[in-house]
Amino acid sequence: MFKHRLLLTGLIVSLVFSLLAAGCGQQKTQQANAPASAQSAVPADKIKFNIGYLPAVGHVLYFVAKEKGFYEQEGLDVELFQFTNSGEGLNAIKAGKLDAGSFGTSAPQVFIAKGTPFVNIGGMQSEGHAIVTKPENAEQYASVQSFVGKKVATVRLATGDAVWRSAMSQAGIDWKTQVTIQELDSPAAVLEAVKKGAADAGLVWVPFSEMAEKQGLKIVSWSAQHMDGHVCCRVVALEDKLKTNQEAYIRYSRASIRAYDFYLNNHAETLDIISKYVKLDKELLEKATYSGHIHSIPDPDKKRFTAFWEAMKTAGYIQSDIDITKHVNSDIYKTALDQLIQREPQNATYQQLAKDFAANNL
Repeated sequence: MFKHRLLLTGLIVSLVFSLLAAGCGQQKTQQANAPASAQSAVPADKIKFNIGYLPAVGHVLYFVAKEKGFYEQEGLDVELFQFTNSGEGLNAIKAGKLDAGSFGTSAPQVFIAKGTPFVNIGGMQSEGHAIVTKPENAEQYASVQSFVGKKVATVRLATGDAVWRSAMSQAGIDWKTQVTIQELDSPAAVLEAVKKGAADAGLVWVPFSEMAEKQGLKIVSWSAQHMDGHVCCRVVALEDKLKTNQEAYIRYSRASIRAYDFYLNNHAETLDIISKYVKLDKELLEKATYSGHIHSIPDPDKKRFTAFWEAMKTAGYIQSDIDITKHVNSDIYKTALDQLIQREPQNATYQQLAKDFAANNL
């Protein structure tokens, strides 16, 4: 742990401080405020922690952290709860039934605009949303202007929906009057609406975009074409829970970062793990997970989260003068990352995340 020899006095002082830090193992507030080096060791206790997720490949970090034992190793007793849409999951967090969860970016921002004290503490997915239609209609949708007068199915509060509406607003289209938007409960319902002709086009996310192709539909555009690098699923929690149990969230972040390292470097086993949560054949899973249209990164990305908030306001999706930066806590993630770098200073993934953090959050 120490890179240089210390004088005897320094060793004694350091030992005393180490013992004091160990003696505070059950005091969560003191742990959260301790330096990274004091928290780099694996904790001996377990904290109960409930997480909500959607059955999508973009939530891979949850699946890997659970199946590889990273949550347990970091001192968490985690139970995962599946939801079908963002609204349901966020209401569960709001009600205190979940400690954290990832349910888009637009959805939690709408809740925040209405006064819910959600805080973004980390990332789970970026980009990865697509517009699909029947093959014979694909050429009609070369630009956002093509949607004027059309019926478009989407999932209520989905991030891709907000990106698309923002793009139309920027193109001078009043989507409230010039487009018929059908808000459905799930991406599966969107696909059915498009296949049956009830909707001209639909907005879904990975892996439903790949499922759409398998079912005979065609992808006409990806969300990154309308907002490059946009954030999607952010890990959110209630502000009060962060204050009273911050140590649990730091442990969660360590497990998530470790899962990211595994996901980058172990494709085959990662796909095996995802297949337990997302029922799709391996070929489509691989295409969905590692095609480059989706990225699962644990960084909270304060910069793009803030930019998304401004896009939501520009599109007329929300009206609020709230300072959205006050609803981002980057310190939890940074503390966890620093602690992991203390453990593994040569880990290339952690070093890159540290560089990205400086660019995305400071």
